[in-house]
Amino acid sequence: MGFAEDHLVPLVDEGLGNSAYLVDLGDGRALAVDAGRDLRALYAAAERLGLRVAYAADTHLHADFLSGAVQLGHDHGAAVLASAGGHRAFPHRGLGDGDEVDLGGLTLRALATPGHTDEHLAFLLLEGSRELGVFTGGSLIVNSAARTDLLGAGRTDELARAQYHSLRRLTTLPDATAVWPTHGAGSFCSAPPGAERTTTVGAQKRANPLLAAPDEDSFVRQLVGSLGSYPAYFDRLTEINRRGPAVLTAEPALRALDAGQVGGLLADGGYVVDVRPAAEFAAGHIPGAVSIPLREQFATWLGWLLPDDAPIAFVTGDDQDLSEIVWQAYKIGYERPAGRLDGGMGAWIADGRDWTTTAFVTADRAPGPPAAPYIDVRQEAEYAAGHVPGALHLELGDLASRAAEAPEGAVVACGHGERAMTAASILERAGHTGITVLRGGPAAYAAAHGRDLAEGDGR
Repeated sequence: MGFAEDHLVPLVDEGLGNSAYLVDLGDGRALAVDAGRDLRALYAAAERLGLRVAYAADTHLHADFLSGAVQLGHDHGAAVLASAGGHRAFPHRGLGDGDEVDLGGLTLRALATPGHTDEHLAFLLLEGSRELGVFTGGSLIVNSAARTDLLGAGRTDELARAQYHSLRRLTTLPDATAVWPTHGAGSFCSAPPGAERTTTVGAQKRANPLLAAPDEDSFVRQLVGSLGSYPAYFDRLTEINRRGPAVLTAEPALRALDAGQVGGLLADGGYVVDVRPAAEFAAGHIPGAVSIPLREQFATWLGWLLPDDAPIAFVTGDDQDLSEIVWQAYKIGYERPAGRLDGGMGAWIADGRDWTTTAFVTADRAPGPPAAPYIDVRQEAEYAAGHVPGALHLELGDLASRAAEAPEGAVVACGHGERAMTAASILERAGHTGITVLRGGPAAYAAAHGRDLAEGDGR
């Protein structure tokens, strides 16, 4: 049976901006590539297709999520395929450049493609001598290449030069070869915005601006110049993935906590994370709680803003999916959830405990300049593309360490309001008062207050 397009199932994590892949090998077995620890979608696809995962391949030691390969080995008996250069501390088949794995009718060939990491491999899928596609992980991605600064600033340029040669190696494959990257739009491992998550070698030769760089030095300047900040938890997960994440033998769950237990946890230095929508948090929340609305980006901000070794209690709304909270936490290594406030804010208030509110207003109701300073908490690239003149730029990921720089009585804003509410909760936790959160973005605020947006980083 020849390989058909429907033999490959992409499994997209929209929040982290990554794709895993499930490949039907045609005999009841499957290959999983770059599967994350939250295997719910992969297992559902495998069950629907009647497949057992026989192989779990990782293109590199991931920094932005915990690998599901060890769990696949436990649950399905999958053989783990990964770079020998990664020195993983669990059973796996270590591969080097040119090594091949017989999948039974299909072949997987390892191609050394360092740059994103030292030990990075791409996996070329072949049917006989025909190149079907290549799993490129964090080397060649749609219209870009993954970041090269995860091993420290001192190695960024060196790895960018390795990335240059890796991309050019991949472009020697036939133009029709499918390119199946792991990192895509929304990933902090560096990908430009866009809907496409897969491509072909030929399409990238025509459209990828990095491949248009005239020489290696230009490539390095272009790639390194595009790198923004990334979540703090990236610095922890590579080593956990090298050692191997702990096998889960039961579905993780959140236990119910009463108001006294939640209050005690907060008093003892733990964290309360309120996952309700921003408007509900604004209407009433526990003093000192951090607002991180439960949405696709929940794991990113949980991992960026909170330590992974502190107990966390969650405040939830009536209709929110508790299992989603747990899986988003576990997939980035947050395995100490203390539980959830049973009965939500209603139970907290009924227990006679203090609660507070935060102003959350549209642009036409927000105080304007010069009466109120304006804090923009978006990423550098977003800020440079258009911001309110005179805005103080404090990225959300840096805000806890820079809270002293924030003026009192500020309007805090992002693009819509969710990140701004998170920022306000961090500032309130640090002792700030009188904060107004903008429900909307800079364009609406500028228009409401008779201003045009400015561009550039302001430096």
